Parts: sequence; structure tokens; C-alpha cells
Amino acid sequence: MASVAIQNVRKAFGATHVLHGVNIAINDGEFVVLVGPSGCGKSTLLRMIAGLENISDGEIRIGARVVNHVAPKDRDIAMVFQNYALYPHMTVADNMAFSLKLRRAPKSEISTSVNRAAEILGLVPLLERYPRQLSGGQRQRVAMGRAIVRDPQVFLFDEPLSNLDAQLRVQMRTEIKELHQRLKTTTVYVTHDQIEAMTMADKIVVMHDGVVEQIGAPLALYDKPHNLFVAGFIGSPAMNTLKGILRVNGSAEFAGPGGVKLPAINVPANSDNRPVVCGIRPENFAIADDGAEAEIVVVEPTGSETHVVAKMGGQDVVAIFRERHQFRPGEKIRLKPDPKLMHLFDAETGKRLDSSDPTTR
Repeated sequence: MASVAIQNVRKAFGATHVLHGVNIAINDGEFVVLVGPSGCGKSTLLRMIAGLENISDGEIRIGARVVNHVAPKDRDIAMVFQNYALYPHMTVADNMAFSLKLRRAPKSEISTSVNRAAEILGLVPLLERYPRQLSGGQRQRVAMGRAIVRDPQVFLFDEPLSNLDAQLRVQMRTEIKELHQRLKTTTVYVTHDQIEAMTMADKIVVMHDGVVEQIGAPLALYDKPHNLFVAGFIGSPAMNTLKGILRVNGSAEFAGPGGVKLPAINVPANSDNRPVVCGIRPENFAIADDGAEAEIVVVEPTGSETHVVAKMGGQDVVAIFRERHQFRPGEKIRLKPDPKLMHLFDAETGKRLDSSDPTTR
């Protein structure tokens, strides 16, 4: 196992710059997820750690060694790809053993390593099958087994679950997390699915347009997003955002269009009439007589919860209720957020108004 240090790393394809001075410290044994929308640079960064892309500037260390010019095969990493990349003419056992055979490892070592990985992943009954005889989830486990037998310092996962159906994704999330807890190997995992990031990571790196927007533990990012991009990207359904101004006349309040008024606390000094964006998680709304009026547009019962899309001051909001309500489209309700759980962002910069805590950077 080893730590990974990414220091001021930049990447350009000709005149097109895709990474702009990325700095990430990954501790030994940590499970770190790079998350962001398509085109944000997360897969490019992973490929640079693997040695599959050259570094335009900066430095990548695995352990104490700078690997900028080290060949991929000499970096002591193992990568699991989105499309499995299995050899169709080889059995499961041969696919898993292939890297050890290239290394000319002794047959006894190969057999021991393959059987150990197969037991960990529940592949023992499938060792003599070919990839065409396996389901998508089984193929992904074989790809993981091929990585395990190498006993690398670092595992790299490049969107490994995106080709699986919803039920298999949930199952494989659990299996990958359980695998990490058992092996405790440093892991860097790329996904665009923020649910995967929240449920699997020790630490999340949110990327956007080649820049790291925020690094932190999953709940730290959820509870204290550094800016509007992170606030909107982390969480499903996304955080509600309402544009308006702060008014500080005795007690502080957020004033939005259409007469929307919401109580506010922890307001920065000298904020009267400051243009802001108010962020409210859907689950932090409650029905209250002194809440802001909202007109129900759509009701989405999911079983355990009811999602309500409503118009509040002309802006769309989503509220989530665990209680059973007989909501109907067109009905008027009054919604009030918990002031302690409201988020305020500067309307011009998008930055959190109380984002001075360095742990959320």
C-alpha cells in the first residue's frame, strides 16, 4: 500500500487545457472518489496516475517515488476499467492469472493468488467459464479479481459500474466497499454518480471544468458545500436554490421574489440588502402555518417517501416528506425550512457566505 500525492498537476491537449493545477493528497489505505460531470477531467487524472496519459506539468507521487516518467507496468498499480477488458478466449482463471504469467511468477504462486482472489469475490465456481458465459456483475468481479492478484499498492477504478443495471450497481457498490475494508489498499475511484461517491468514499474530490471545487468527507460536503456547484451536484434530489436578498432589521430573513420570506441565522455582518442564493435541501422543508406559500405542481410517491415539486415565489422547489400526505396538484401548502440547515451563497461568486472553515476546502 502507498499514499498518492498529486501536486499542481496540469494537462493540455494542444491548446486545450483540461486540468488546471490539481492538488490532491490521498492517504495510505484511503478510498478516494473523484466525482464530477462528464468532461470535468476526472478520468484524465486517473489515467495520468496510471501512466496512460502524460503529465503536462506538476508531479504525481506514489509512495515516496515520483512517477511522472515511470512506465505504467512499473508503477505497482492495478486498474479496473468500465468495459471489463477481459480476454474472451481465456477462462476466468486464465484472465485473472494473465498478469502473473507475464511476470513469470511460479505456478504455485499464480494458483494461490487466483484462488485467494476467487474466494474473496465468490468466483470459485466460475473459474473454468469464459467471459461470454458470465453476467455483467460476474464479469466485473473477474476484472476486480485480475486486479487483486497483482497485490498492487494502489487500485484505480474508472467508472466500473456504469454498464450495470440499477440493482447490480447497488450490489457491486457494497462488494467494492467490502473489498476495500478487507484489503485496505489505497483506492482511487472515478464516477459521475454522486450516490456512488457518497456511499463508498472515505473522501470525495468534486471536480468541475478541470478544477477541484471541494475535497472532504461525504457528509462534510453534503452539510457544508463550499459553493453552488458542489451544493447542486452533491445530493439527490439536488439542493433547492432560491435567488433573493438578505434583510437584517432586528431579526434576519431571506426575501425572495413573490413575497417569499424565510427566517435566516448566522448571517455575516453588513449583509443588509445583499443579493444571495438561499440553498435548502428537500428533506429540510416542513409544513408550517408560518411558512412560505407554495403551489404543488407534481407529486411523486416513492413508497418510503413522497417527493413534491412546487412553485414558491415563481421558482421550482422540491420537498421530501416521510409522512403520508394526500397532496394533489394545484393545492396550496406552506413550506418552512429549518433555519439552522439553510445555506447562503453569494449571488455573484457562488461561494458559501460562511465557507471559512478550511476542512471544507
